[in-house]
Amino acid sequence: MRAITDGRLETGHRLPEGYKLKARLIRGEVALGSWIQLAHPANAEIMAAAGFDWLTVDLEHSVITIREAEELIRIISLSGVVPLVRVPSNDAVQIKRVMDAGAAGVIVPMVNTPEEAERAVAAVRYPPQGSRGVGLARAQGYGARFQEYCEWLARESLVIVQIEHIEAVRNLDGILSVKGVDGFMVGPYDLSGSLGISGQFTHREMRRALAEIRRVAAQHPRVASGFHVVPPKPELVTQKIREGYRFIAYSTDMIFLGESCRSGVQAIRSRLGRTAGQPAERRK
Repeated sequence: MRAITDGRLETGHRLPEGYKLKARLIRGEVALGSWIQLAHPANAEIMAAAGFDWLTVDLEHSVITIREAEELIRIISLSGVVPLVRVPSNDAVQIKRVMDAGAAGVIVPMVNTPEEAERAVAAVRYPPQGSRGVGLARAQGYGARFQEYCEWLARESLVIVQIEHIEAVRNLDGILSVKGVDGFMVGPYDLSGSLGISGQFTHREMRRALAEIRRVAAQHPRVASGFHVVPPKPELVTQKIREGYRFIAYSTDMIFLGESCRSGVQAIRSRLGRTAGQPAERRK
């Protein structure tokens, strides 16, 4: 096996960028990322240039196809950012396809039990650590670098489980005890929905669930605590960091675009309203 130095093989082939993210999470550093729900390649390029540590291609709540996902993964990776994929479900075939496309890891939605966490880990890893079927695609250098990929996969691939149901909160200790789970991410909307209080993030039951998540997570310091801060408000991100979360998803491309458009239009219309009655020379 050829040596790996600083994430590169002696051949000069660059490994998937996940090795950087995994090492940072193990050290307890904050890693800031975001969500991509719009499939245009320029969108991924713009997001990658913004300074995020990682970007997730969202296949659960978007119309992005597997073909488009591969292109987005390629752009993110070539930009030096860690490419992750939020798969539509905890399905071994879906996980296999995005990993073969070159994802550094997966974010798996609605993982509610330790058995479901084990299934997600197994779908990412080759035997004997897992059950993923072996193929030769972009991730394996189209067949030229299969052995190197096997070594990288066993040590550096990332499995992030989403905690977004009250059942998952009740089973959190078992879920975070599963070998191969590198981190979790709280999905606040679905978690509140499972409590019958959709979107009510300050409700007593929601606060109680989040407190329990923080309590259990503190007992598993090698598993990164994550949270998806959906509103594009930096102060909410810093609040979550103060609460101990270090794998932070900051909003989504779609929300960034919508918020920027709305705030700009509102500011312009507000200014027009204030100046409508002024003489032209005073409006200059």
